[in-house]
Amino acid sequence: MELKFDSQKYMYSSIRKVVYGKKGMVCTSQPLAAQAGLDILKKGGNAIDAAIATAACLTVVEPTSNGLGSDAFALIWKKGKLLGLNASGMSPKQITVEKIKKQGYQKMPLLGWLPVTVPGAVGAWAELSEKYGKLPFETLLQPAISYAKEGFPVTPTIARLWEKSFQVYSKECKETVFDEWFRIFAPKGRAPFAGELWNAPYHAKTLEELAQTKCSSFYKGVLADKIDNFSKTTGGYLTKEDLKNYVPEWVEPISINYKGYDIWEIPPNGHGIVALMALNIISGFDIKYRECADTYHKQIEAMKLAFEDGKRYISDKRFMKVTTEQLLSTQYAEKRRQEIGEKAIIPKYGNPYCGGTVYLCTADEEGNMVSYIQSNYEGFGSAIVIPDTGIALHDRGANFSLDETMENCIAPCKKPYHTIIPGFLTKNGEAVGAFGVMGGFMQPQGHMQTIMNLIDFHMNPQEALDAPRWQWLDGKKIALERTFPYAITEELVRKGHDILVEAENIEFGRGQIILRQKDGVLAGATEPRADGTVAVW
Repeated sequence: MELKFDSQKYMYSSIRKVVYGKKGMVCTSQPLAAQAGLDILKKGGNAIDAAIATAACLTVVEPTSNGLGSDAFALIWKKGKLLGLNASGMSPKQITVEKIKKQGYQKMPLLGWLPVTVPGAVGAWAELSEKYGKLPFETLLQPAISYAKEGFPVTPTIARLWEKSFQVYSKECKETVFDEWFRIFAPKGRAPFAGELWNAPYHAKTLEELAQTKCSSFYKGVLADKIDNFSKTTGGYLTKEDLKNYVPEWVEPISINYKGYDIWEIPPNGHGIVALMALNIISGFDIKYRECADTYHKQIEAMKLAFEDGKRYISDKRFMKVTTEQLLSTQYAEKRRQEIGEKAIIPKYGNPYCGGTVYLCTADEEGNMVSYIQSNYEGFGSAIVIPDTGIALHDRGANFSLDETMENCIAPCKKPYHTIIPGFLTKNGEAVGAFGVMGGFMQPQGHMQTIMNLIDFHMNPQEALDAPRWQWLDGKKIALERTFPYAITEELVRKGHDILVEAENIEFGRGQIILRQKDGVLAGATEPRADGTVAVW
């Protein structure tokens, strides 16, 4: 089932155009990684194999957003069914809110051992390959190993992000526990420049170990021992026992029907449900025009209400006191919709009892499609790097609360509120396509705007990604891209929104889309806000 595009109406695609192909397609934020996935398809691999190869390659060529110590989520379309994989990890068994507060923290930090949870990304690669891959696992990691050994030229966006992290870590990471980050990622005493060759020999050795052991070494072998030892000697809570007990979790994707299309997300602990709640709220309005202050106002207000509910209720599903069904009910959406008026409001969570990330998508000729996201969370993550491995550990635990009355309060063996969300579209039980917009708390907002661009405003995939974006920050604060229409900006101010126009567009997400047409032709698009490409066959 395909979407209808009105390409004469919008002219945002001045730099890139939609890319079409038939045999296979890979879209992601870094050209070398996209090409690595396409090469796997050409070797006889399927979309799942291509996703694994691309994800592994991204840990090398885009370390500013993901790494071997990341988490991952995936939506997989195979044989007419959509499958969900939650490869986020739990907090260490030994950690407690009392221990953290005794160290003087009132909120979870972003750096150091405290926000480190069990990394799930490499476990996701092994699980996906074992269940649905075609090629040998070792083959899938070869492109990443080659780039790590031989080096590659750093792309401009990644160079900017690398420099940004270097500046932050230079100021805030003075303890010896952070020395390995500077040794591995800034050996010249600076971040690499755009176009400069970069290689990662320790990363290559670790990838070879993962290839040979199908990632079991990370959780039960030599690599697990190295993580355990560094944690013990530097004040961490993560242990070999935490790693040994880790298994990626297969989950039932959640969805709503939006104007005839089913929009799919991974269920909590991920916050994809926020995008679905916002779409549920706005679906009751008669939205006709995109370039209209009233449309943007309603979008923003709907997202604010959905986000407040998400921040209040989303947690590890075992700890949630409300259900996804309650949060996604049409009755609750109607109740929240009635709170939207002509002026901006300060949002508060409601009562539903009334009834630094990389994204990629792949498709193959057989009809398989993958929507996949992998993340450190903030930049390089916790800035903890395991010596001689290149393993940079993420800081996902930073999203835990230290408020013991909240469902998302940190506790032993618990998954945190998670921001990474792959998306998928179906209609009448058939795949329409995979989509995603990376970028922390921008992600549900990017999903909502992209879906409405595709469905409500009939943009083609590239136009849907190119179009100027807004981002709700807090209260009445809204950030706009500098390309946002000035006249509409002025009208939003009159409606009570506190507007900030951002000079850089990196904060507004970096997404990709692959749609499948009725005849099997693939239509792909990638962000102008990243260095990405559509690799196609």
